[in-house]
Amino acid sequence: MTDTEAPTAGAAVRRQRLLHGMTLRELASRLDVSPATVSAIENDRTGISVDRLRRVAAVLDVPVSALVAGAAPQAAHPAPAIPAEPTVTEPTGHWRDFAPLPIDGVLAGAIRAFVAIGYHGASMRSIAELANMSVPGVYHHYASKQDLLVRVFDLTMTDLIWRVEQARDEGTEPVARVALFVEALALYHARRNDLAFIGASEMRSLEPESYRRIARLRTHVQELLDHLIADAIAQQRLGVSHPADAGKAIATMCTSLAQWFHPDGPTTPEQIAKEYSRFALGLLGHHPA
Repeated sequence: MTDTEAPTAGAAVRRQRLLHGMTLRELASRLDVSPATVSAIENDRTGISVDRLRRVAAVLDVPVSALVAGAAPQAAHPAPAIPAEPTVTEPTGHWRDFAPLPIDGVLAGAIRAFVAIGYHGASMRSIAELANMSVPGVYHHYASKQDLLVRVFDLTMTDLIWRVEQARDEGTEPVARVALFVEALALYHARRNDLAFIGASEMRSLEPESYRRIARLRTHVQELLDHLIADAIAQQRLGVSHPADAGKAIATMCTSLAQWFHPDGPTTPEQIAKEYSRFALGLLGHHPA
């Protein structure tokens, strides 16, 4: 498939399955066929009848037209428009505002693939399909799948750090600084849900040098929080016996939002962030009247 060539019906089925976060085995089970059959369909080693095409469309909750050759992908939760090429911009705006990130088409495909089937489950071919490009076209922009993963982590940490630092600096006294920092940390993991999910699940997939670099950035965020907690304890005499443990518990509470929080759920990201901020102060023994 070239950059402009229409994908086959099998490729369209595979792409829609990936976009909907469904494994090959799960689709096979819901169609009551073997995984080998689904694999053969997706790789164009066997034809697909109109009846089966309708069943696949029903399972994936897309119109049949989305599965015919040359159809454009229809994500379960379509991503916002993205630029064709990445751009580099300085962090601007307020930490509570979340403008689109500089994500190019290939990186957007990689993010969808990593969320749907994991780093090791994704291939450059599946990323190319989600980016609506050829595999050589993907390699033109990124040398490897690892480069894509590193780019995701770099983008995530850059975006996160300026936000928590700006939030901290809005505080006029120690407890307020802790509250704002935690609110920003929680809000990020609720708002940038896909990036945070990859950050929580794919750190182990980074190669050693990149792993150490990203780990240092994560440690920096934890140390920022620990210092704020220490200041709050010292200046306002909070009853915390083990501040380091409290800091880790608060950070973990916020980062775990990526595992379960859904932006389309009954609670908004802003509401959950405020609530987590109150949870954190309660954990530190601060209970305002």
